[in-house]
Amino acid sequence: MSKFSYVSHLECPKCDEKYREDQIHHLCNCGSPLLVRYDLEKVKKNVSRDDISNRKNSLWRYHELLPVHSEENVISLGEGITPFEKLNTLGAEYGLNNLYIKDEGIIPTGSFKTRGASVGVSKASELGVKQLAMPTNGNAGAAWALYASKANIKATIVMPLDAPEITRKEVYIAGGDLHLINGLISDAGKVVGQLVQNEGVYDASTLKEPYRIEGKKTMGYEIIEQFGWNVPDVILYPTGGGVGIIGIYKAIVELQELGWIEKGKFPRLVAVQAEGCAPIVEAWKKGQKESVFFENSKTCAFGINVPKALGDFLVLESIYTTKGCAIAVSEKELLEAQKQVASLEGNFICPEGAATFAAARKLREQGWIQADEHVVCLNTGLGVKYPETVEIEGVQTLQPGDKIYVNN
Repeated sequence: MSKFSYVSHLECPKCDEKYREDQIHHLCNCGSPLLVRYDLEKVKKNVSRDDISNRKNSLWRYHELLPVHSEENVISLGEGITPFEKLNTLGAEYGLNNLYIKDEGIIPTGSFKTRGASVGVSKASELGVKQLAMPTNGNAGAAWALYASKANIKATIVMPLDAPEITRKEVYIAGGDLHLINGLISDAGKVVGQLVQNEGVYDASTLKEPYRIEGKKTMGYEIIEQFGWNVPDVILYPTGGGVGIIGIYKAIVELQELGWIEKGKFPRLVAVQAEGCAPIVEAWKKGQKESVFFENSKTCAFGINVPKALGDFLVLESIYTTKGCAIAVSEKELLEAQKQVASLEGNFICPEGAATFAAARKLREQGWIQADEHVVCLNTGLGVKYPETVEIEGVQTLQPGDKIYVNN
């Protein structure tokens, strides 16, 4: 009988230092994020991809490749196995014959942050954590506060004052300790850093604990499984902190080592950013291994307004290794794409997700993506969480008794 998890240890991707996974660790001594490693040989001997496919629709179907030892420690709201659909009408508009959406808006808490929260909070609970803290642009804080409430863990959440209102309300109604800061997520991070240092609170900041990425990597598992255990040609991902793109790359490497997909075949990973906050794009253009802090960053795609990501070197490594690219889109382009996806395909997606569609269109026009390639755009949240991005124009106000006439 297979174990619930085959987690082995934590490892630094920069200096290769190893740490025990049954103890609380944050960054490596060298300052790098830590990654979770598994005994993949034992997984291979005890589990097949057919076993996985016959399990219930939850990200926890991949539990042997997740870091929680005991099923009783899993904190779940039924997350995972989100829609993966071909978009024929929009694809025709873009000149793409095989355009797909992986829709992370259709998930508890309404965003892909749910995945990291489920796995991250579950492992924190297993490690005995009683209080956590994190900076957030909104959705991550909302997700972690809600999952922490179910785990009976106190969550201190610090977010920018102009973060989406609904995410503030999600933290509040979950009983989270909510704080708003007149600044960016980087400013919120400094406040959380002081709290962690002074009070010894568990630091759940992006990549400062190793387990959020393990939840996010399940998007990669699902895309491959939903695609018939095949690898698409291109995956476009809205990139702020970059955990999602790092996780998808990690998932594909693990699936290759398990022999569940073809060895050495990668999708070209595309990091999509807004022109108003594009540190990864600037670094990629120059062939650099790390990014530079992006001054005066601003975008309506609030979730990717991250001027300097802790794991930027891992994002760039995944792009270089898969022969992908990084691209920035304008506010006009992403808002136009958001409207197109809704009006042509019926998906009201978030502005971050819309950025990936705007990027797919640009890359097709540039010839970087070919017409028959299989292209996956990640929508990372519900559009209804960002009502301010949609302006209603030209709507007639009726009085009782007025008639509507159809123009033929």
